Amino acid sequence: MATLSIHFDPAVIARLTSASGDDTVHVTLSLGGGSDGATATAAPVMPHGPLASLMQAGLLKPDTVLTFHQRRANRSGRAVVTADGQLIVDGHSSPFPSPSKAAEAVTGNVINGWTLWHTPSGATLDQLRQKLDTE
Repeated sequence: MATLSIHFDPAVIARLTSASGDDTVHVTLSLGGGSDGATATAAPVMPHGPLASLMQAGLLKPDTVLTFHQRRANRSGRAVVTADGQLIVDGHSSPFPSPSKAAEAVTGNVINGWTLWHTPSGATLDQLRQKLDTE
């Protein structure tokens, strides 16, 4: 039977131990090299899709937590930006390719995710997109 060996970088362990019960921590596993135990070098992940231009300009980074709160509907949402430009929404196992699809998954309605999701600084994705257009 094959043996599975998982090695975590110390930074990953530190992140896991500092996470609160409300945090979502994403860990990516990959296959190592050959039988000599060499570690495979992963190719850099390039963002694609609607968020790619914001990420390539440095206005949005992987692992950024996006949130929204709708007072009238008493509803809120939380999503994490992946390295490839998708959004992982709390409570959903598959990433969403666009802000609007991610927002729809939370609200149950067709909605403009660009104006709904906010960065930690309070800016909407639409405001980041407008900033990109003026640079």
